[in-house]
Amino acid sequence: MGIDVRQIGGAILTLSMFAMLGNMIRKDHFSDTTVTLEMNYSNGSTPSEDAVYTTSKGLLIKEQEPSNLWRASEPALNPCWDDKITKSTERSVGFVQFRFSNGPHYHVSQVADAIVVAKYLGATLVLPEIRGSSIDENSKFEEIYDADKFIYSLRDVVKVARKLPNGRIAKRTVVIKIPHRVTEEYLAEKVEPLFRRTRSIMLSIFYPSIDMKIKEGSNPVLESVRCFGMYGVLEFHPDIKRVGDKMLKKLHDAEDGSLRHFVAIDLRMDILLEKGCENAGDSIKPGTKKCFGAQDIGIFLRKVGFQTDTPLYLTQSTWHENLNSLKDIFSIVYTKENIMPSDEKEQFFSSGKTEFERALDLYICSHSDVFVPAISGMFYANVVGQRIAAGRTQILVPATKQNSASMLSDSVSRYIIDKNHLAYSCLC
Repeated sequence: MGIDVRQIGGAILTLSMFAMLGNMIRKDHFSDTTVTLEMNYSNGSTPSEDAVYTTSKGLLIKEQEPSNLWRASEPALNPCWDDKITKSTERSVGFVQFRFSNGPHYHVSQVADAIVVAKYLGATLVLPEIRGSSIDENSKFEEIYDADKFIYSLRDVVKVARKLPNGRIAKRTVVIKIPHRVTEEYLAEKVEPLFRRTRSIMLSIFYPSIDMKIKEGSNPVLESVRCFGMYGVLEFHPDIKRVGDKMLKKLHDAEDGSLRHFVAIDLRMDILLEKGCENAGDSIKPGTKKCFGAQDIGIFLRKVGFQTDTPLYLTQSTWHENLNSLKDIFSIVYTKENIMPSDEKEQFFSSGKTEFERALDLYICSHSDVFVPAISGMFYANVVGQRIAAGRTQILVPATKQNSASMLSDSVSRYIIDKNHLAYSCLC
């Protein structure tokens, strides 16, 4: 049998490509946070020339998107708490005050704890102020949230007052620290005795840990109240939802008039740098486990199958030079600065109040086709809860250690795979 010269040439070309790939992977690794993109010839064909593109880190191969990459939303879940919450019929015996802080992604947990305390004590809940990072950034509750809906939704659970009825009550108010997801035992031992003496308390909520997993053995009535507080009462102000919907429309509308999918990514340079990701624009600092830099995210998205023209929305407000490595891989990357309607920027972007920006981030990340957290924390945990409630469970998480053969299914959030998020016990 004769030897076909074309077969020899093909074999040489194939060996050359594998040698080049091996060299690329050796140079392009991020310690224990590495996510490398491989060539995939499982369909028996090699990629065409126009499927190959380069970045500052070397050669990457454009592959066909997996069929389940843009998984359709599941049916929205319904409340499971209605028959477990007793109606509030007794006369109020005092007041529970609290303050929102740290951004809207913390507010949903803070309000749930405050409602639990007020329900347990038989007290009236007072609408909170919203504390920003400075006095100039403080806001009223009704600037960010729908106050009327909040009060109406709680009508049968606890009484709600817009403010304290007089100054005498404010003078006798005492501050009490409570942990996030406060237990019945803590309330009985630490909170109730002091409340019975003063009849007015101000809650200071602290976070021993950020844990949204289901806890066994908790008081089912109080846990139902907590569920109601997290998923049944707090809605953004109609103006915030209106601007958020405009931004979502722009993200979904392609230039040719067709509809497109997009990925929302919680990636903020200030938080990455604060967490010790000094090289956040490239790869993260070796040993850092809970945040991923811009390039790490870009390569991760390509690895699981997203095309380079997939629109990305970042929670970063304005462009930062460290994001250029992500833009080298994905051509369509938005921040609030270039996606927000120009006629809305003065109120929601240039007002100096970051609460507006964070509220829009939470809204868009909860409604995107896919959500990817570059940062582990309360924003991630509460976005997951909102998405579970709405049936949008396509949430992909980069792994700190990810082998070269990992697939899309390996990257789905453990909250979704294990169904251990608090939302799964609140909703059914």
